[in-house]
Amino acid sequence: MARNTMSVIKGVGAGLATGMVVGFVGSVMLKDNKKYKKKTAKAISTVEDLIDGVKDIFD
Repeated sequence: MARNTMSVIKGVGAGLATGMVVGFVGSVMLKDNKKYKKKTAKAISTVEDLIDGVKDIFD
């Protein structure tokens, strides 16, 4: 039961993070600005670190 709960939490976290990144990237692509591209790269890196941290917590 605990493993199922952890899997669900990981999935929800990954889904939320992915959705935020995709939404941000989509809005940036519409603007096509160098400043936003830099921020997008930072956001993607931060989300990747967050997902790795969540995986480490539950492993």
